[in-house]
Amino acid sequence: MPEIPAGFKVLSRGSPYIDMVGPLYHTLSDEGLLIGFLAEEKHCNSRGIVHGGLLSTVADIALGYSAGGFPDVNRPMVTTSITIDFAGSAREGDWVLFKTDVQKVGRMAAFANTYAHVGEKRIVRASGIFTVLDGRS
Repeated sequence: MPEIPAGFKVLSRGSPYIDMVGPLYHTLSDEGLLIGFLAEEKHCNSRGIVHGGLLSTVADIALGYSAGGFPDVNRPMVTTSITIDFAGSAREGDWVLFKTDVQKVGRMAAFANTYAHVGEKRIVRASGIFTVLDGRS
């Protein structure tokens, strides 16, 4: 059975939904926040490929947590728009790793891109826009 790479910890700021699809793991690196998961049978569709809906979910989490400043900051925001392109696939037993680039975090909106990898192969590209909440929204 494949193992979780060294340095990754279970994502500590979860939710009932994240608990259901997880476990998800994170670490901080020179590249910023990295979020990954070990693909299990429950993540796969009937063809044995990790479901695009799960990849979309984890992309949204990686984008939002990165733009929100996790783990040091918990800037409240909600997803306004997410676009995703699938350029490859993952299968049970694969370690799927999301690397995120935060473009801008402003007073009202945040913008970020993330890329999912299986090994050196890039399988997902996603972009997100988030509304920064000010406590009144």
